[in-house]
Amino acid sequence: MARYTELHSFVQVAQKGSFASAALSEGVTPAILGRRLDALEKRLGVKLMHRSTRGLRLTELGEQLLERARLLLRDFDDMEADISGCGSMVKGNLMVSAPASFGRVHVAPHALGFHQEFPNLKLSFNLTDSLVDLVSEGYDMSIRIGGVTDPNYVAVKLFSNRRVVCGTPEYFARNGRPTTLEDLADHNCLAFTLQGGQQRGWVFQRNGRQVAMRVSGSLACNDGELLFSWMRQGLGIGWRSTWEIQKELLSGELVTVLDDFALDDYDIQAVYPQQRFLPAKVRHFIEYLKLVYQSPGYWEQ
Repeated sequence: MARYTELHSFVQVAQKGSFASAALSEGVTPAILGRRLDALEKRLGVKLMHRSTRGLRLTELGEQLLERARLLLRDFDDMEADISGCGSMVKGNLMVSAPASFGRVHVAPHALGFHQEFPNLKLSFNLTDSLVDLVSEGYDMSIRIGGVTDPNYVAVKLFSNRRVVCGTPEYFARNGRPTTLEDLADHNCLAFTLQGGQQRGWVFQRNGRQVAMRVSGSLACNDGELLFSWMRQGLGIGWRSTWEIQKELLSGELVTVLDDFALDDYDIQAVYPQQRFLPAKVRHFIEYLKLVYQSPGYWEQ
């Protein structure tokens, strides 16, 4: 067990950047962490970390050990969780990444119900529209919308989704309804931007092939909820996911156009790294979200 403790303390110090911060997290004194690191270096016979009054710096071997130690400790924790992990015995910290708008509306609100079932499990959410590296950034899983091609990840379907072009009936009464993809050039297209620019444009299917259409308009933002608000005010049209607008489509507040060019359904997925043991905390959270999303009438609420 001493080896586990030494490795765990080494990872904490390396990630926190100081003995004081790591000691606070570990609930011990900085001196104890120092002794653990000394023992680890002595046992391995190498220098892992340069320490000075100005801070800490990992050696090249220390960097190598940090990467492998993270994976080793995660496997160890996952093994323990799987062996003892059923019902309220599931414990630890579940770190989840999800798209910002989807996470706010369809992931984070279910934390309370999930926590009531598994009170010993701590939940941490990172809601961002940037694509995170689950392994290097320490996440257990993410929610993603669309295909996952990385062979190092496992993707589990939670629900189906489709992207459609939509706007208010009032907007189309004023500006006409586009009937071809080229008609988009005559419309105020509300653009979702990320890291300084729209990614691929709006993607459609025509004659069995995908077509990316560059669009333009007077308003753009990197926040899905703000774009959704502009669209509902009749300021322009948007290319949105059905998970976001199902209620408004049913009420008639929004209507779709260019449906013949819409892409086939693509899935809302739970994604996690390939690993020998699927942690119980990840398995239970995926099963919980599946039940929520597949409950009758959920997406119309």
